[in-house]
Amino acid sequence: MLASLCLLTRLVMTRFAVCALLGFALGTSAALAQTKISNGMLTGPNGMTLYTFDKDAAGSGKSACTGPCEKLWPPFTANASDKAAGDYSLIARDDGNKQWAYKGKPLYFWSKDQKSGDMTGDGFNKIWHVAKP
Repeated sequence: MLASLCLLTRLVMTRFAVCALLGFALGTSAALAQTKISNGMLTGPNGMTLYTFDKDAAGSGKSACTGPCEKLWPPFTANASDKAAGDYSLIARDDGNKQWAYKGKPLYFWSKDQKSGDMTGDGFNKIWHVAKP
């Protein structure tokens, strides 16, 4: 009887562990599928370089780049179904859209980058930087 109870407990715990790990992996993959690491920097799913803005306070849940700024530095927006996971979080923009953030810093593209691998916005006005993992 005790042996059967131990075996049953092991099976339940194993099933629980597998389900928990699978749930974590699925949640994480949604966030991680949005970005890639290329040449030591974060890029969007389109291969374009992602940037951070010094005027954004990490963890504030807000973007300081609005209006004319966001025309030059388009936010890396998220889909309504995207979920935060790990170092990736979502912030609500003033227009109601969601934007990806990495370690609490909102992520942006630079409108003047033309192709994958371009990082012409790095160091712009000494306040824009390539996002690095």
